[in-house]
Amino acid sequence: MSFHEVRFPASLSFGSIGGPERRTEVVTLANGFEERNAPWAHSRRRYDAGMGLRSLDDVEALVAFFEARQGKLFGFRWKDWSDFKSCLPNGDITGEDQFIAYGDEIQDVFQLVKTYRSGEYTYERPIKKPVEGSVQITVGDDPRQVGVDYEIDHDTGIVTFNHPPDVGAEIRAGFEFDVPVRFDTDMIQSSVSNFQAGEVPDVPVIEVRV
Repeated sequence: MSFHEVRFPASLSFGSIGGPERRTEVVTLANGFEERNAPWAHSRRRYDAGMGLRSLDDVEALVAFFEARQGKLFGFRWKDWSDFKSCLPNGDITGEDQFIAYGDEIQDVFQLVKTYRSGEYTYERPIKKPVEGSVQITVGDDPRQVGVDYEIDHDTGIVTFNHPPDVGAEIRAGFEFDVPVRFDTDMIQSSVSNFQAGEVPDVPVIEVRV
């Protein structure tokens, strides 16, 4: 898939609106009961980049970024300011934030994930676009050093250990991450007079699977 490893200007995404979308198929039976099915294993996020524009300079930056991606053609990174850390938004990242797996002395490749918890129910979200320089890894409470103990692919979120972790050793990680997205339009309509009057263009952005 065509993807540019470049982040949409974070200053523009700061004021955007959006969040996760699920797809649920609901069938109402003759007796009034429902059958519900979820064809998507993972949610898909949508945003409106136009809401973050505050000046005509921002509009120019948006258009330049849009043209460089050739509209819908190329994907890119997006910082979701409401959800971009392995910890709480106001917290500090540590290597203990997220449980990844238990070691078995065989497997040496692991996918970064973030777990969302509500009561006894959880959802594991694969993290495919960690931010370079932000990943911290611990194995059995001991910090591991990137380049010495493991390597991280920032394009996929795959962690590869130089030696498989010991049996039963708890592998945990902390990180910042971006959302892989693309523009959901091939056209941006803007007007200087409308923008100065407080109207902003609609610039839909949608998450892509990578």
